Amino acid sequence: MLDNKYHRLLKRQLQKADSNLLENPKFADFINAVNKAYNSFEKDYKHAENILEASSKELITANLKLRNERDVSKTKLESLIDNVGGIIFETDAYGNFTFLNSSWVEYSGFSIENSLGKSFKTFLNGIDIEGSQKLYELFSNQNESIQFIFKKEIERKSMWFELKCKCIKDSDGLPLGFTGIIVDITDLKTIEIELQKASKAKDEFFSTMSHEIRTPLNAVTGLADILLMEDHLPDQVVNLKALKYSGEHLLGLIDDLLDFDKINSGEILVNEKVFSLTHFLENIKSHFVLRTQQKGIAFNIMHENEIPCNVIGDKLKLAQVIKNLLSNALKFTSKGSITLKIKSIANHNGELKLRFKVIDTGIGIAKESQGNIFESFMQANSETSIKYGGTGLGLSITKKLLNLQGSDLKLKSKEGKGSTFSFTIVYKTTDDNSILEPEITKTQIDYSPLNINILVAEDNKMNVLILQRFLEKWKVNYKIAPNGKEAIKLLQQSESDFDLILMDLQMPELNGYETTKIIRNLPDHHKSNLPIIALTAFAQTDIKAKTKLYKMNGFMSKPFNPIKLYSLLDSYSKQTCNVRVV
Repeated sequence: MLDNKYHRLLKRQLQKADSNLLENPKFADFINAVNKAYNSFEKDYKHAENILEASSKELITANLKLRNERDVSKTKLESLIDNVGGIIFETDAYGNFTFLNSSWVEYSGFSIENSLGKSFKTFLNGIDIEGSQKLYELFSNQNESIQFIFKKEIERKSMWFELKCKCIKDSDGLPLGFTGIIVDITDLKTIEIELQKASKAKDEFFSTMSHEIRTPLNAVTGLADILLMEDHLPDQVVNLKALKYSGEHLLGLIDDLLDFDKINSGEILVNEKVFSLTHFLENIKSHFVLRTQQKGIAFNIMHENEIPCNVIGDKLKLAQVIKNLLSNALKFTSKGSITLKIKSIANHNGELKLRFKVIDTGIGIAKESQGNIFESFMQANSETSIKYGGTGLGLSITKKLLNLQGSDLKLKSKEGKGSTFSFTIVYKTTDDNSILEPEITKTQIDYSPLNINILVAEDNKMNVLILQRFLEKWKVNYKIAPNGKEAIKLLQQSESDFDLILMDLQMPELNGYETTKIIRNLPDHHKSNLPIIALTAFAQTDIKAKTKLYKMNGFMSKPFNPIKLYSLLDSYSKQTCNVRVV
């Protein structure tokens, strides 16, 4: 019988072996070594088994903990998703819903069970997408992301939603579908619509008030011009000029308010065209030289170095900036001089950088007041406002006009020592020297008789009176129509042979736009192509595009400037030019 000291596995093997093997001393050491190895293995095995059992228990515990945490997180996530203020969804690559949260039921009226697996196209009824986008084209695998606003009628109530989603792709970049949200923005959209209505009402108010104020101003300034053109007593000159200045000053205040409103609403854009800097500066000089002479101060325009004749930029905005700064300098300067300096400080790669300075010897601005004079409706102090008047918008408008063109307005001033306003602006250079600029406006003009027949369509009696006085002084042949219908009737009479139509835009029965539309469709080619100039008390930016749309040849602002009105009529008169029909 085998000794129990041997390992059980070794015993089995020895029992199968030759019994003489144990009695042979040659194998005793070998058998003992094998037995020792078996016993050692047995210990290691039990140790490993104990370790595995302990590890298994730890894994089971960790797994249970992870599952509990997963379940808690899942519950929290599902609760969060279901309570979020909007629809969360997923679709496959074909647009079929693969996930929807509980908000889907509230906003769509369909159950989640009946919606999963179905295409989004099934639920499009009653959806009105903002803009020109088509929903069928939006959920395309070509779109990386999608965002749009749509309106849907829910229980007879219009609701607005915003949809945002992204295309999900696999590791190979192939689309798997979309995941996104749909949020109720009805309140925000309602506020936006109300703000748009308020903005439109505000614009209409400004436009109407501008028209209503300009109409009586036309009478004030027009009659002042006529009285100055007629014989009057020497001591009446001061009163008449004061009357004319007051009307023009009030008109300037109205224009400031309109410009301020349009800049703030983003309606003013930069319009770059080729223009002559030389003619521009000459016109500025002619505009201000008489005003400065009347006040007893000197006015100079200085070229600090050579500048190109022609550039590409927004001439009208530059004119408004320079005139605002010079008018401001003129207002606050009672003695000394006003100087406009211009200098080229860089000219390369087709771009010209110019620096403009307006220097005056006026009252100056205290250092503590310089920080706020560019703010809207602000002046240096209350005494300045009382003594010199104004809205406090001129410098604010000037600064914003420069900002639109990538420039800014800077100030250097000392109280009692005058002020220097400066800005740099970049224009494109051009080799085009074929620019035709109008003749510089003269301070005094010789009003020779004009050989022209005019049809005037105007319903305001005071405007008619002003126009009649001007036209009679210039020996102009004219007929007056109190509305659009009468204008068409006069034009269609066989004996009528007009060269020009002055068309008021605001008339009863048939306004100027509709009247023009009818005239342009008359069968008589000559009459249908007569030049038509709009007469308007609205701001120019309000009507420029619309008059062009209705095929008008231009417009004349009210109050009438007699020099501009005469120049307009002269350009269409038979003795000076042949009218080009457009």
